Amino acid sequence: MSEALVASQAAGTDLSVPAVSGARQFWRRLRAQRAALVAAAVVALLVLVALAAPLLTAIKGQDPFTYHPSLIDSARGGVPTGSLGGITGDHWLGIEPQTGRDLFARLAYGARVSLGVALGATVVQVFVGVVIGVAAGLGSRWVDQLLSRVTDIIVAMPLMIMSLALLAIVPDSFPRPLLVALVIGLIAWGNVAKIVRAQTLTLKELDYVAAARLSGWGTWRIARRELLPGLAAPVITYAALLFPMNISAEAALSFLGVGVKPPTPSWGQMLTAADVWYQAAPQYLLLPAGALFVTVLALTVLGDGVRTALDPRAASRLRVGTGRKREAKAAAKSGRSTVDPNVNPVKSADADVNPVDMVNMVKTGTAGVHDVKSSGAGVDTIKSTGANGTKEDPA
Repeated sequence: MSEALVASQAAGTDLSVPAVSGARQFWRRLRAQRAALVAAAVVALLVLVALAAPLLTAIKGQDPFTYHPSLIDSARGGVPTGSLGGITGDHWLGIEPQTGRDLFARLAYGARVSLGVALGATVVQVFVGVVIGVAAGLGSRWVDQLLSRVTDIIVAMPLMIMSLALLAIVPDSFPRPLLVALVIGLIAWGNVAKIVRAQTLTLKELDYVAAARLSGWGTWRIARRELLPGLAAPVITYAALLFPMNISAEAALSFLGVGVKPPTPSWGQMLTAADVWYQAAPQYLLLPAGALFVTVLALTVLGDGVRTALDPRAASRLRVGTGRKREAKAAAKSGRSTVDPNVNPVKSADADVNPVDMVNMVKTGTAGVHDVKSSGAGVDTIKSTGANGTKEDPA
C-alpha cells in the first residue's frame, strides 16, 4: 500500500482522502470546547468596548478626564452624592470619589490601555523570543551555548523588580504605555526563546529540512520557508497564555505607581486610588477589580482552548472520546449493546470467577487444572485433570 501511494504521488495523483484545511480543523476543535467559546465571546466584547470607548462615552456625553465637583459631597470627604456611588442616567456606573469623573468612561478607556499594553508586550516577547530561539537552534555550537546562557539569565531575572528599576529611571516625558509594553516585552521573552529553540532542534532533523539544506538554501531561507510554519502552533499557543499574564503585570506596575501615570486611566491605577474607598464607595474598587478578573480569566480559558485546538494529541483525545460517547448514545437509542472501549476485549475465561468458587471447582474436578512435568529424558508432558478424567499429552 505504501509503495502504491508513493508511486501515485510520484505520478502526480493522490489516493488519500482530501484533508481538511488547518484553519477549518482548528475552528472545529475550538467549537467543541464550550468554555473556550464563552471566553472568546467575553474577550470579543471587551475588545469591542475598548475600541468603541470614544463612541460609547460620546453617546452619553462623558469622558474620562472631566471633573464633576457638584456630584461629590465635600463634607463627607468627597464621597459621591446619591445612592450606589452616584449612578444616574448620565453616569451608568457612578462617579469617582473626590474627582467626580465618570467611572464607565474610565473603565472603557482603561481597557484600551490595559489591552494595548498587553498586546504590545506580547508582540515584543514573541518577536525577540522567536529570533533568539531560531538563531540558537540553527547556529553553531558556540552560538547555541552563548544564546542559551543569555536566555537563562533573562529567565532568571525577576520581572517585577527589573521593571520597577527600569521604569523608575526613565523620564516621564516618554509615553508611559509604550514604555511599560517595551519593558515587559524585553524582560520576559526568555521562555518563548526556550520553546522555539527546542522546537527548532526537533524540526531541523526532519527530511524536508535536510532536503532544503542539500538544495543549497541558506540558513535564514530555511528558517523562513521551512521552520517558521512548523513553529506557528507552539508560538501561538504560548502567546495566547502570555497575554493575560502581561495584563496582570501592567496592572501590578500601575498599582505600584510606576506604570501608567494619571490622568491616563488604567485598571491598575484605578485600584491604587480606590484602596482607601472600599467602605465609602465599594464600586470604585470592585469595578476595576472585577474587570481585571474577568479579562484575565477569559483570556486564560481562551488560551487553554487554543492550546488544545492546536495540539494534535489533545485534539485526537478529544475527537476519540467524543466519537465513543456519540456511538454509545446511538447504540442506546437503537437498543444495541456496545463494547466498552475502556475494557480490554481479550480477557481470561476465569477472570470473572470468584476465587472461592474456583477452589471448589478444583476440589470437585470440574475445573481443568494443568500441570507440566518434566521426565528424566527431557520430554515434557502435560497432565490435565478435569471432569472427564486425567490424561497426559506430550508437550
